[in-house]
Amino acid sequence: MKTKAKDRFLDAIMLPNYDFTINSPEFKKEGEDFTIWFFEGILEKNPNYTDCLMYLGNAYTTQGMYEKGLLIDQKLSRLRPTDPLVHYNLACSYALLKNIDAAFEALEMAITVGYKDMYHLERDKDLVSLKKDDRYQKLIEKMKEC
Repeated sequence: MKTKAKDRFLDAIMLPNYDFTINSPEFKKEGEDFTIWFFEGILEKNPNYTDCLMYLGNAYTTQGMYEKGLLIDQKLSRLRPTDPLVHYNLACSYALLKNIDAAFEALEMAITVGYKDMYHLERDKDLVSLKKDDRYQKLIEKMKEC
């Protein structure tokens, strides 16, 4: 019985209808543009927040902002020197920017610290520029040995 009286009371309350518009252009961003703006804002206050850096680096790369993605990946490789995925992403950034020697160096490090996802490596479009190089097949063989 108490519940019914409470429900009628809540039904009788009329909340005011607020109509407002956010005019800030940042809140009109969508998709990856919003993601980039959002994560950049977080990193202003927490510049070494590694999870946020990972997401931002991926967003930059998705948007074709390879130089910015590379800077993020370089920072992550200093913050997480034993993380295989960080070094793998760094290799991808170098490869996308056609810095083949640096890409192989980073990929070698990724494998050394434990990167094992051969399936993904062989299908990753970011690494296409490496596949013509003899060093690529040597890295594949090294991964098979591990």
